[in-house]
Amino acid sequence: MTGTALPGRAEVLGMLAAFGQRTADTVPEELGSLELTWLIAEFEQSYGIELDLDDERFEAVRTVDAATELLREAVLAAAPAGAAQP
Repeated sequence: MTGTALPGRAEVLGMLAAFGQRTADTVPEELGSLELTWLIAEFEQSYGIELDLDDERFEAVRTVDAATELLREAVLAAAPAGAAQP
């Protein structure tokens, strides 16, 4: 994970755009559970990081910004200290 960049909003929108084959600018701010499930699967495949979310944490993620924060936290948690880049 050395030097792994943290996922940003644009990357998250790009991943979500693949769900439903749409452009990133048409992805709504609010996420449904299927979109979030898709995003998590795409993230896990791209980053090689498995997210272990309990139901409460999963239900709390309802926006693109919240999803971005969750994925950034996952990269930081999986990286050696100081290895993840903004």
